Amino acid sequence: MSIFDRLREGITTRDPSATREVAAEFARALVPGTVLALHGDLGVGKTTFVQGLAVGLGVTAAITSPTFNLFTIHRGAINLVHLDAYRLSSAREFEELLIEEFLTPPWVLAVEWPERIADALPPDALHLDLGIQTDQSHQLRLRRAAAAEDATQA
Repeated sequence: MSIFDRLREGITTRDPSATREVAAEFARALVPGTVLALHGDLGVGKTTFVQGLAVGLGVTAAITSPTFNLFTIHRGAINLVHLDAYRLSSAREFEELLIEEFLTPPWVLAVEWPERIADALPPDALHLDLGIQTDQSHQLRLRRAAAAEDATQA
């Protein structure tokens, strides 16, 4: 079963290292140019997931939340652009950041708080829901992956 299928069904992790492992596996299956929208409340593991993405993309830099910088570019085999849209209030503010000027191929864009800039996200963006269960385990569920999965099999 592919990582896309497993994430569509939902994966439960019990600790941050397991979440990073799932994210690293997922990153290795992504095609360059993927936009990944990470949905979930504060503290559900969005930045932890991005840390795992970085490993899978060959990024060696330490990954922290770019809340005050808005976005951070990490160089790797595939460049990771990590955007925290929490302080943005519209798609227009996102467009004014001119992020496309920083998208040096190959790249993957990971967006925390994507609902703040929903109108700016491409229709083929992948959407991953992250949540915490009552037993403190983390739930990861992919809502949209058809376009990206088709591209990986081409």
